[in-house]
Amino acid sequence: MSDLLERLRVRGWRLTAQRRVVAEVLDGEHVHYTADEVHALAAARLPEISRATVYNTLGELVSLGEVLEVSTDGRAKRYDPNAHRAHQHLICARCGTIRDVHPSGDPLADLPTEERFGFAVSEVEVTYRGLCPDCAAA
Repeated sequence: MSDLLERLRVRGWRLTAQRRVVAEVLDGEHVHYTADEVHALAAARLPEISRATVYNTLGELVSLGEVLEVSTDGRAKRYDPNAHRAHQHLICARCGTIRDVHPSGDPLADLPTEERFGFAVSEVEVTYRGLCPDCAAA
C-alpha cells in the first residue's frame, strides 16, 4: 500500500474507487502531476472517472494537508504527495520538470534577524531553478 493511501486510511478518509485511484496515481517519488495529468492517468485505470471528481479529490487532499499544491511561474498547478517531509523544489526552467530536494541546514536560520523586518516568520519556501539534464543537453 502506498504511503498516501496508508495516511488516508489512518485518517479514516472514505476510499471510494475514484479516490483510491487518484491516491494511487499520486504515489511515488518526485510526483508533481497537474490535475489533467492525474485525470489522464486515473482514467487509464478507471475509465469512468470524471475530470470534476479528480479536481474535487485533489482539492480535498490539499485541504486535508495530505497533498501540496505547487505553483510555478504561471504554469498549471502541480500536486505533490510528499506533504509530510520538509523539502524544497528544483525546477527546470525550460520543460517544467520538478524534483524534490532535501538540502541540509535550516533555511529559516539563514535569514538574518535584520532581514526579517519584524516578521514572525513561520515557514520558508525555497525554489531552485535551472535546466534538467535533458534540456541542458538540447
